Amino acid sequence: MALTKEKKQNIVSDLETKIAKQKAMVFMDFTGVKVKDMADLRNQLKDQGSELKVAKKTLLKIALKNKNIELDPQDIPGEIALALGYEDEIAPSKIVYQFSKINKKAKILGGYLASKFYGAEQIVSLAQLPGRQQLLGQLVGTINAPVSSFVSVLHGNLRNLVCALSAINEKNNK
Repeated sequence: MALTKEKKQNIVSDLETKIAKQKAMVFMDFTGVKVKDMADLRNQLKDQGSELKVAKKTLLKIALKNKNIELDPQDIPGEIALALGYEDEIAPSKIVYQFSKINKKAKILGGYLASKFYGAEQIVSLAQLPGRQQLLGQLVGTINAPVSSFVSVLHGNLRNLVCALSAINEKNNK
């Protein structure tokens, strides 16, 4: 069933709104992916403050052009689903990458981040980086390591002093 002009305008305006507030976009080919799997992907993205949109390439092209994004979806092969990240720039790429590892038919086609289009390889590399929480944990561990080592050294000296005093006490009591 063909879309009416009014429905198309509504879709374009909805896409424009979502594109305006996004921090990252990941383009994915979903040809052959089951509807149930796509619903699971939508839920995973929603849990991370992201969203999955599917639109015709012509409507997506109009929305991107209206938002001054020089990208032609017609040049991207396959059926396009658009993962939009609103809170975290990396979350959509990570979620779509994990999804594509499980569902071999799904493929990352590229992404738009920091006003620049990146190819599939670059988005996959980005998705394979550790997450924000993991990086913060590593940073805290690195900052804490010298203090922890210092405390351990001080504790060792105290332990040795106590052992020496205990040995002297035993020797004097004999």
